[in-house]
Parts: sequence; C-alpha cells; structure tokens
Amino acid sequence: MNSSKEKLSLLRSLMKQEKIDAYIIPLTDPHLGEYVPEHWRIIAWLTGFTGSAANVVITDSFAGLWTDSRYFIQAEKELADSGFELVKLIIPHTPEYITWIKENVKDAGNVAVNGNVISIGLVMLMENEFENKQIVLSTTIDLISDLWNDRPANTVSLAFEHQIQFAGKDRAEKLSDVREYMQKIDVQYHLLTAIDDIMWLLNIRGNDLKYSPLLTCYAIVGVDQVLLFVDEERIPPNLCIEFDKQNIVMLPYEETPFILETLSTDSSLLITPSTTSATLYKSIPQGMKIFEDLSLPTRLKAIKNSTEVENIKRVMVKDGVALTKFFYWLEENIGKMNINEISAAEKLLEFRSLQEYFLGPSFSTIAAFNEHGASPHYSSSINTNVNLITPGIFLLDSGGQYLDGTTDITRTISLGDSSDRQKTDFTLALKGTINLAMAKFPKGTRGYQLDILARKALWDNGLNYGHGTGHGVGYCLNVHEGPQSIGTGASGDLKTILEPGMLISDEPAIYREGEYGFRTENLVLCVEDEKNNFGQFLKFETVSLCYIDTLLIDKSVLTEDEIDWLNAYHKMVSERLSLFLTESENRWLILKTAPIFFKEIIENEI
Repeated sequence: MNSSKEKLSLLRSLMKQEKIDAYIIPLTDPHLGEYVPEHWRIIAWLTGFTGSAANVVITDSFAGLWTDSRYFIQAEKELADSGFELVKLIIPHTPEYITWIKENVKDAGNVAVNGNVISIGLVMLMENEFENKQIVLSTTIDLISDLWNDRPANTVSLAFEHQIQFAGKDRAEKLSDVREYMQKIDVQYHLLTAIDDIMWLLNIRGNDLKYSPLLTCYAIVGVDQVLLFVDEERIPPNLCIEFDKQNIVMLPYEETPFILETLSTDSSLLITPSTTSATLYKSIPQGMKIFEDLSLPTRLKAIKNSTEVENIKRVMVKDGVALTKFFYWLEENIGKMNINEISAAEKLLEFRSLQEYFLGPSFSTIAAFNEHGASPHYSSSINTNVNLITPGIFLLDSGGQYLDGTTDITRTISLGDSSDRQKTDFTLALKGTINLAMAKFPKGTRGYQLDILARKALWDNGLNYGHGTGHGVGYCLNVHEGPQSIGTGASGDLKTILEPGMLISDEPAIYREGEYGFRTENLVLCVEDEKNNFGQFLKFETVSLCYIDTLLIDKSVLTEDEIDWLNAYHKMVSERLSLFLTESENRWLILKTAPIFFKEIIENEI
C-alpha cells in the first residue's frame, strides 16, 4: 500500500464499516505540541503533505486538507494526484474545517476523531457547533493504527538535568512558585500536558523530538507531591535521587488516564484545554471541579529570569558568530564551488556545532533560493534542491538550541545585482522590522496592538504577509513558545500582556509567488523604559546579532530615525562579534556593517 489514493480507499472502507460520515485527522500528537514525532505524522503518511500545520477531513465523496498561507504553494504540489484537495484557510490558525463539516454532514450524522490527538477545547467547540444538527462526535475511534503497518516507533531518550547555571532557578523554587499560585486560585491539582511546561518546572531536558530538547511525559502537580508519568528507566539514577528528595513520584506513562480517574471528586484540578487531549479530559472523575486556563508554568517561563537573560545575550553572540562565518564563507566560495540549498544549510550547522553548549537546530533550516523564498516555511529536499548562483536572492531562516538559550533568525541577502523592485520590497519589510524594534509602549499593552507598526509601510504600498509578526521563544525548549505573540496570526494567546523578560520574534516579510521572498527576523527582549506621570513604559531590546544586507536596501525609502537605528544596530553587531572572528572575517564584517548617512541620501536626491 504505497499511494495516498490506496490508503484513502481503505480508510473509507473502514469508515463505512463503522458508519462514520466524516473522519477528522489533526496534525498533532497526544501532547498537542508544534513538533510532531514521526510516529504521529499521520497526515504526511496518508496525503504526502509534509508541512507542520494541517487538518484533514474525509467523507465518502470528499477528502480535504486545511492549511494556512505559509503552505499554499507547498500543499498544492505535494497533494497533486493524491486524492486530497487543498482547502485554503481564510484566517490562519483557525478550525474552519468544523464549519465545513457542519454544513456538509447530514443531520444526526456521525463524525469521529482519535481523542488522543485532539484537544478537549476543540472537541467542546465541535460539540457546540454540531448540536443543532444533532451530529454525534465520537472521540474513541482510531482508524489509522491497523492501516499503518510500517509506522515508525516513538523515539525514547534519557533525561538529563538542565543545570542551575543555565536555568537560574532550581526545581524546588519553581515548584514553590507554582504551588503558591495554585493556593491563590484554590486548586489542589494541576495537570501538565505540554512537555515544555514539565521540562521547565523540573529542570530536565531530553531528546525525544527532533528540534526541541524534550522528554515525552505528563505530570500532575499536587499540594505536596508531583506525579511524573514517564518510564523510570528513562530517568538517570542521579535524577531519581533528586526527584525522591522533592517527592516527585514516577509512574508509567501509560497510566496517566487511569491515575486521573482516581483523583478525589472533592478536589479541584487546573487544566489547559488547548493542550489537554479529549481522552485525558474524559478520564477526569465526574463531579471534580475543573478550572480551565493557561498552565502556570506557561505563564511563569515566558518571563525569563536574570540568569536566563544574561545567557540569552551570550547565546546571541555565539549564534551571530556562526552566521557571520557562514555568510563570509558563502560570499568567498559562491561561483567557485557547487553550493546548493541543502549543502548551505549543512555548512551553517557545521559552524553552529563549533559553538559551546550547542545541542542542535531549533527547527528545520529554511535555505531558500529565489522563488523558493516565496514559501514562508519552505524545506529543501532532494526533489526541490537547487544551486545557489549569481545573481539571485537567498533567504536563510534558521536557529539553534543551546543549553543556555534558543535562537531564531532570518536574513535575506543579494547574490549579485538586484532589481529596483526587489530593493523596494526588501526595504518596506525591513522598515517593519525596525519600527517594531523601536516601539515604546505603556505597560499593559498586548502584542496584537503593536502589529500595525510592523505592517504599516507594507500596507501603505498595498502589500502584506499572511503569517504572524512575532512569536514567543522558549529557553532551551521550543522555538515557538507562547503565550506572548505579536499579530493575530501568530501562535500565542491574544489576551497576554507583554512584560519585561519576554523574548519575542520580530519578522515582517513580503513574498512574491514564483519570484522571491524577503524576511528580516530578529529576536527582541521586552525591557523596562521610562516611568513617569503616565505610568511605566516598556520597549524592545534587539538581541539577535547578524548584519543586514545593505545591498538590498533602497536608502531613499528609510527615514532618518530608521537609518540611525540600522547604523546603531550594525555598530553593535560589529563590536560584539569582532573578538570571535578571524582578521579577514572582521574586515569583511566592517564593510557589511558600514554606516549609511542620511545627509548623503538627501544630497543625492537634490
């Protein structure tokens, strides 16, 4: 059984046997995180679509895949002749397939989904939407396991301790902070289903996922005990001893729903509906008081402590050195040797691997030449890989996981002559990056309120981009990690207020299908600014360190303030990286970061 059409036919046969009118397949795993292990990448196995965000709905006459604008181009290619049709999301990160089901499934019809891989939040939404048509939703039917015979096994790694020199707070202090909040809201238990929450709380990491240093597990935090659901052989003896001291009890991973069933109905439980599967939720005893909100670790870890902030700034130097060495190498060797998208990404990984405490990439590197840059989440493969040649446009979006922080940065550079339109597009998107970086705002501001700063120059010229402007970034955890965000299309919680210590991406862009894409992305740290009679103000400190290609800048499009920001940024880049570069690399970087003078622009115009 090789083709998607064959798999679809067999799946429909099983649906007919079970009397299912529509079957839903989300691109998730039981922990509902961003990076899904191969074992749970059902959509890729079934349809051929390899993107990171999608939902599939199958009926007896229709099979559709819903995804957002980041993947429209990719999905159209990968779904060709698969039997699955691309359905373009109008609003990113929304469950528009639910409306389609409601409109297309008959009254009193049967809809099914595997409750292990869908959140209770979505299930409740569907049940509410389906109620008027008396559509029945089942969350106990798994139609995939019997069909997927060569299914990859889940990765099993050993936990390791995230030392206090990196974490800044020990697990006892973090547990105390969480329990203090639990006491304030009068809950006795806190169910943790997002793996990054547990990693942060217990100061451990693992290698179960490709790009995030996570160890698959669940946890229930009680008033004086933590139940950690992970196979004990995965926890080294030294950690077992430490866990025992703090009354952290390990239980088999598979026992999570059964232990939930035993909790007292006289107690209360805090859960996060968006990361709690329907299966786990339905294991909670009837009558138990349930509080629904963001998890406490999610809120706490979003604000980096002073040790984490110091480490992040050091990490940005290391990451900036690796990027500078890469771009220098690229400019020195392009045209002299064969360099393609894949080999370029491998070379950057080589430079990053030389840096202290490096663990691996924080996501799949986007090395995109010319028209490939128009796909925001392009991933080069054997079938799409092309050589980097001159002239051309090269977009490189990459990041690293280090014990002392996580990075995410995008640079677009010119490989030879660039057209006037290319320079204008690049500069309009860059204006958004700069204007957001220069933002000053009162305490209490939410991320979406700043989104206009990043988009205004593009909007003024009838241009836009379909993804969020900024996402939260974890600390040796997930590269996309809320709740903070900027823009309604970004992952995160729109109600979250920006606070000092939050790390966020700043990544306006412009994409022209079939031609090129431009994105300049930095990470910014929210910090305090002045306090006056009007209250406390905040601002952003740009922490990413890598030159911005001035060959792509139309200087006449920039204001004097924007040029001043760019010059100051380039001075900082050169000063902070120079100690770690060779003499020739330093000379090259000095040229790349040479200041632009506003007066010269005015004189040229005159």
